[in-house]
Amino acid sequence: MVVPPLYHCFGMVIGNLAATSHGSAIILSGPGLDPRAALRAVSQEKATSLYGVPTMFIAELELPDFGDYDLSSPCSGVMAGSPCPMEVMRKVIDKMHMSEVAICYGMTETSPVSFQTRADDSLDRCVETVGRVHPPVKVRTVDPSTGETVPRGTAGEFHPRGYSVVKGYWGQEEKTRETVDSDGWLHTGDIAVMDQDGYAQITGRIKEMVIRGGENIYPREVEEFLYTHPDIVDAQVIGVPSKKYGEELMVWIRARQGAAPITTESIAQFSQGKISHHEIPRYVHVVEELPMTVTGKVRKVEMREEALKLLDLER
Repeated sequence: MVVPPLYHCFGMVIGNLAATSHGSAIILSGPGLDPRAALRAVSQEKATSLYGVPTMFIAELELPDFGDYDLSSPCSGVMAGSPCPMEVMRKVIDKMHMSEVAICYGMTETSPVSFQTRADDSLDRCVETVGRVHPPVKVRTVDPSTGETVPRGTAGEFHPRGYSVVKGYWGQEEKTRETVDSDGWLHTGDIAVMDQDGYAQITGRIKEMVIRGGENIYPREVEEFLYTHPDIVDAQVIGVPSKKYGEELMVWIRARQGAAPITTESIAQFSQGKISHHEIPRYVHVVEELPMTVTGKVRKVEMREEALKLLDLER
């Protein structure tokens, strides 16, 4: 059951080429990211594996008639395309019965997957990491400020190298040099920690890192915490300008239907003593829908632009 569009590396390579090469049937629910069409197709066609980006799974789980669909057939699937919140992964396993769902990490430039969890991985490994590197791809974790490889257990930028890494961008030599160095390492811009067993946890992106009063904050870590709030369906954290601290945190939230109002004060109260004080969002903005790309990724650039207007920070 392939929900991601076929012009995207997820839909075309993982969903189409991989299934075709193994003689598997491919079910396409429709031309777009429609959660009802997806669950209806799974139910009618008895799909055994469901593919999608995290926002798609969130939309499916939050359908008012979610319980009306027969989801007894899927036992596996793939969640990829953007960081997968731990709480969402747990719900997919519990409520959609996908006990062998895999988390995949990669990008179009790596054709696309370089890390993946496996069917025999523990639940903790599946919900907290992106698995281990695909053979024979190599990967290193690098201090972005020095270029030195860091030891396991230390956060750094992911650099994969191998047969699956793109040779370059068509007609863009300067962009290629910025992304793929002379030794063939691809600079992903993703910050990760690899443990002693080779499992990796993506903790954020270099470009999305917020520096508040000298403290480095990765929005992904704050988002993961906010997903544990019982009334929050989706949470996306960005940095906004601050005269005092340089930057402050702002969170855009989608709340559950019928939930009590979510405010800056209620989020601060929920967060007190559970995360560091500087990680508690200064601004809270509740929306019905988040700005998305057609492939289901959240448009944080658009959110920042809108935030400047909402908070009167354009100057």
